[in-house]
Order: sequence, then structure tokens, then C-alpha cells
Amino acid sequence: MPTPMTIRLFTTTFAAAFAFALSLLAHAQGMPPMQSQGAVKFVCGGIGSDESTAMRAGMKSHPLSLLFARADGAYLAEVGLTVTDAAGNQVLKTRANGPVCLIDLPAGKYAIEAASEGAVKKHAVTIGGAPVTADFRF
Repeated sequence: MPTPMTIRLFTTTFAAAFAFALSLLAHAQGMPPMQSQGAVKFVCGGIGSDESTAMRAGMKSHPLSLLFARADGAYLAEVGLTVTDAAGNQVLKTRANGPVCLIDLPAGKYAIEAASEGAVKKHAVTIGGAPVTADFRF
């Protein structure tokens, strides 16, 4: 007969595997393909309900998630995006073609600059441990 500890371990392992499988399914169903720029991998999108759902489901699987919206809450696309590391090196420069960007960065401190509608917004983030989300409102 299994012990309570064995049952808890099995349940936890099953739940983690199920969550991982759902994340992979979200990637397969509606998420745009990952892109690379140097050592950084990223995907931006979230236009349409299927893609938006897939992008939001993928947020917990990437070290950094960025959200772009107007002050009234309407999502924004075509946002200029620059990510710089603590040494001042530009590690990513792109135009986000959707309101959500998922970025795979190594642990460290980064400055994020987003430009839209004539305004520039900045956030400083530290990557390492739990996924980080930065919300940009214009």
C-alpha cells in the first residue's frame, strides 16, 4: 500500500507534467514561432483570441513576459522594443507585432525600453527564479 508521501509525490509529479503538457499544447496551437537575436530567443504576438490565449498560457514558461496596452486597456502592437543588459549591451531590438512578448534571457539585470504612440516607457527587471512580467501602458 502506498504511503501518503508517495501519493503526494505522485500527485505533484502528475500535476507538473500535466501543466507542462498544456504549455506545449499552447505553443503548438496558435503561438507564433520563436525567433532568435544573438543568444536571445523571443516571440511576440497575441493578435486574435487563439493566439492571445496561447501567448498568455506560455507566459509561465519564459523568464520574461511583456504586455503592451494603452492607458484605457486596449492592447497595442507595433511597439518598438529594446532590451539592454547590466553592462549596457543591447541584447534585443525588435518591433513587437502583438501585445505580448515572451523572452528567454539568462539570469541577470536588464533595462527594457518600449516606444509607442510617441511615448517611451522604461522598466528595470531582474531575471532569475520565478518568471517576471513587465506591463507597459501608453
